Order: sequence, then structure tokens, then C-alpha cells
Amino acid sequence: MTAEISSDPWATLDEILGVEPVAEVEEGIGPVAFYGRCSTEDNQDPETSHGWQLGNASKFVGPLGGEVVAEFFDVGQSRSVPWERRTDASRLLAALKRPDRGWNAVVVGEGTRCWFGNQFSLIAPRFAAYGVELWVPELGGKFDARNPSHKMLMSVLGGMSESERQHVQARVRAAMDAQVINEGRHQGGRAPYGYKVVDGGQHPNPRKAAEGYRLRVLVIDEPAAEVVRRIFSGYMAGLGDRAIANGLNRDGVPCPSARRPEQNTHRLADGWQGSTVRSILENPRYTGYAIFGRWTKQEALLDPDDVAAGHVVRFRRSTPDRIVRSRKPAHPEIISVEDFTQAQLLRRSKSAGGLRTARKTERSARPVKQSYLFRGRIRCAICGRKMEGSPRKHAMYYRCPARTLAPGSPSLATHPGAVYLREDTIRDAVNEWFAELFRRDHVDETVAALVASQDGARRKAVGRDAAEHRLTKAEAEIRRFQAAIAAGVDPMALVEVINTAQAERAAAQAEINNIPAPNLMEAAEVYARLDSLGDVPATLKRGSRERLAELYAGTDLQVLYEPGDSTAKISMRVNSVRVRGGT
Repeated sequence: MTAEISSDPWATLDEILGVEPVAEVEEGIGPVAFYGRCSTEDNQDPETSHGWQLGNASKFVGPLGGEVVAEFFDVGQSRSVPWERRTDASRLLAALKRPDRGWNAVVVGEGTRCWFGNQFSLIAPRFAAYGVELWVPELGGKFDARNPSHKMLMSVLGGMSESERQHVQARVRAAMDAQVINEGRHQGGRAPYGYKVVDGGQHPNPRKAAEGYRLRVLVIDEPAAEVVRRIFSGYMAGLGDRAIANGLNRDGVPCPSARRPEQNTHRLADGWQGSTVRSILENPRYTGYAIFGRWTKQEALLDPDDVAAGHVVRFRRSTPDRIVRSRKPAHPEIISVEDFTQAQLLRRSKSAGGLRTARKTERSARPVKQSYLFRGRIRCAICGRKMEGSPRKHAMYYRCPARTLAPGSPSLATHPGAVYLREDTIRDAVNEWFAELFRRDHVDETVAALVASQDGARRKAVGRDAAEHRLTKAEAEIRRFQAAIAAGVDPMALVEVINTAQAERAAAQAEINNIPAPNLMEAAEVYARLDSLGDVPATLKRGSRERLAELYAGTDLQVLYEPGDSTAKISMRVNSVRVRGGT
């Protein structure tokens, strides 16, 4: 019996074969934007991570007529950071408001890399408000807010992303603990004062050894080690932290940041402080044993009243159960275990006996909390230090006392006995400047000034100077060693130092090659940032200390006070762009 063939032969053949044809897409997705993310916790090369995520996204939307026309990819951003605080994610959110953006859909390569915890539920309504679709591979299509299964699955993906991050952190920490306990391995970072890091031979991990990685070990830096012994000896003889620091400053002993400025670019290198001596006295690594985990990263809410703002990382002392020690000595000792223990017992007895003076006790018992509008935002132009709040009966002041400068500091030559700046004086000047900047008919000029101020960032990436200095120094050392060999020095005697110099040269060159492009913002993004500050003129008019402090923090206000001519340079920054003013 011959079956009749309908007017559409394919329909009959599909029926015979049991094939359900896919309905033709009348209109493709069209142009889409791609978003991805890669952080240090992924242990991946950013270029590779970008490649496979973009490939997944393109394969997902390509058959449906989608074409990626814009890319947003965050590098070095943890998935726990909200989108508003990620560099490219915030650019993407700002672009939603632009009618000329050129795309009406966003696709991701992997949902768990882009959203963490409840982030998706906070972000998706913003895309829907601007008519932008979200295409997620784990959903098999675009997100449908009316589909309860989609909402449940995205919530599960957010939980999976959070769980994956925690598992990675736990595995890495467990592996590092085991390396310290069993091998006494140096886990990186700056070497303690008194030590230096050198090449320790082939890396024990075969894969890393094949890629050229070398094991790094600590050896004694004898001149600095002698200072460490002097500190412990002075303390055991009854000197306090400040007395020891003053003695070192009088004798012209370089402080740690002055001895190794390339490792302490965040320090002023202006002499020994009591806190520096204290950190040396409390560091158990001088006993020759590897100690790991004394400080830990903890995530604290950026704003306890706004959980959606996410967390920030703070370093705090670990609890004793989180600290591990090697089973045997891992590097040469500078202080014996017995002497170090005696020093700790002495410190404990002093703290129990009365380090808290009557004045500190009285101050700590006050129930009233003083608020400071410019806390941490005013610096002295002479010494570069932050000025501290100094409340008086009639007004609030900020001061910079010369007596707290280290003896021998160059700033002492020109620094007055005490520099004072009245709060209401600088507050009125700042508010007047802000009122001008945020005036309705002046906002466009403010945005233009902020965008134009990025020219400096375009010309120079952050950190390049330090890396180029290290590269030049390493190449000079290699040439010196080569000249020594040519002069007759045994090459075998210079193997370790040459390897160290070559490793430093390679590391510096790699850092130069991988310095990221400066984070530049477009005018639309700046407008979005300014909108997030709220009604600035109304805030200035009301004059509430709490709202003013929030405004100053939101604009990253900075004041540099020049006491000589009683002038202050004021600047504000929105993300990476800055505008300056003065009084």
C-alpha cells in the first residue's frame, strides 16, 4: 500500500522517521552583549578564560541568530563582589540606560561565574526594566521571570557558585597548611625583616618545574638580622617598643621600608615606629620554624544596613586553631625558641600589669561617640600623614603634631610644632565647591572634567615604574656576574645568585607585560555614578553630619592641607576619574 505524499514531502518523511522538526526562527536574537568573569581563585589565565567563556556564549546564541557585538569581562574580580562594584559589570549596568547601546540581550558563558548567592535576583529586574533579555546556558535559553522553574534554577546556581568558591578556598588552605607543616615551605609574600628570599632549587611540583617555576626559601640577611637581635636584646633588658625605636632612629639604622623600598611602596620610610618594633617582637618566624595563618582574610559587610552592597575584605588576627607550624626548622633561626618564648612571657606580664593607663581607661569608658566628617580624608602637605581629629569645646579641629614624627625624619626641618585645621572652615569650602560642581546647569561640565582627567591614566599604567626599576636592577646584576665570570671567577660559585637575578628579571618582565589597561569610564558611566550619590544639593542644604559624611565617602573626597599659606587642595574621585579644586 502506497502512502500518499502530502504537498510537503518533508512532513511525510518526518512522520515516517519519527522526527519532530524544529520550528524555524522567524527572527533571530540579533546583536547581543557578552559578559564573563575570571578571578585569581580560578587559577586560570585570563586570556584562556575569556576565550572559552566567549566561545560557549557564541555557540549558545549563534544558532538562534545571535551575534556578540559588545564584550564585558572582569579580571581579578571575585564572584562574591556585587555587580555594581565590579569594573566591567558596572559598565554593563550603566550601558543599560543608553538607548544607542546597539544590543538588546546579554549572554554569559557560564552562570556560576557571573552570579553568586542572591545576586541574580537583584540584577535581573534591572535588565527587565530596560527591555534587555538574559540568556543563560544553564537555562537552555533566555530567562523568563514568569517561569518559577527559571527562578528556582537561578537561585540554585547562585548557591552552587557560593559553595564552589568555599570549596576552592578550603582546598587551597588545606594544601598550604600541609606544605607548611610537613615541608616548612615558604608560602610567598614579603620576607620578614632580617630575611631575604632566594632561589631554593627546582620546584617540587613537576608541572610547575617544567614551566620554569623555582622553589623560594628564606635565608638570613645578616645586617638586618643583627638589628632584630638588638631589638630582642633591648626588650629583654627592659626597654619598651618606643624606646627601642628611638634608639634605632638615633643611630641612623634604616627602618624596614627604607631598607627594602621596593617591597614597601605603601610605607613612608621615615624611620622606626613602636608598632614596627612590636611586629618584629611578636613574629615567631625568627625562631627558624615556618608559621602560617597568623592573619586571615575576613569578609565584612560594606554596609550592614544594605546587605546587597556586598562584602569587603579585612585582615584580622586568626584564632589559635587556624595557625599552623612546621614540625621541624624550615630556615635559619635568628632568635632561639627559648629567647622568643621569654620575650612573649614578658609582653604578656606587661599587658596584664598596666599597659592601659588611667587616661586610656577613662577615654574608653565614654559612652558618647564623636563623629568626624573628614576622618582619614585630610593629609598634611608637609609630612604626608593623615591629620587626626581633635575635638574642642568650641569647635572640631584636625591636627598633625610634629612630636609623633620619627626622630631624624626630613619633615621635622619644616614641620611646625602642631598643624591645626578647623572642621567647619574646610566643611564650608568643600560644600561650596560641591554645590558648584553638582549645580543642575553645571553637571555636564563636571562630567566632562572627570572624563578628561583620565588622560594621565591612559598614558601610564599603575605599577610600571616599580617593575621597570626591578627589571633594570636585575639586568645590571646579571651583567655584573657575567663580567665576574669573564674575569676568572668560578661559574659554579655564582649559579645561585645568577638564577635569582634571572628569576627576578623574568618576574619583572612578566609583570610589565601583564599590567592591565587603565580602567577608563565613558560619560554615561560617570553620569550613572553621580546619580548613585543621590540629591547632592539637598544633602548640602540639610547639612546632616551623617549624610555629609556619606557624601564625602561616596565621592572619595581628599583634602591636602598646606599650613604654610593656609590653603587646601580638594579632590573628589568617582571610580577611576578625579576632579580637583582648591580653597
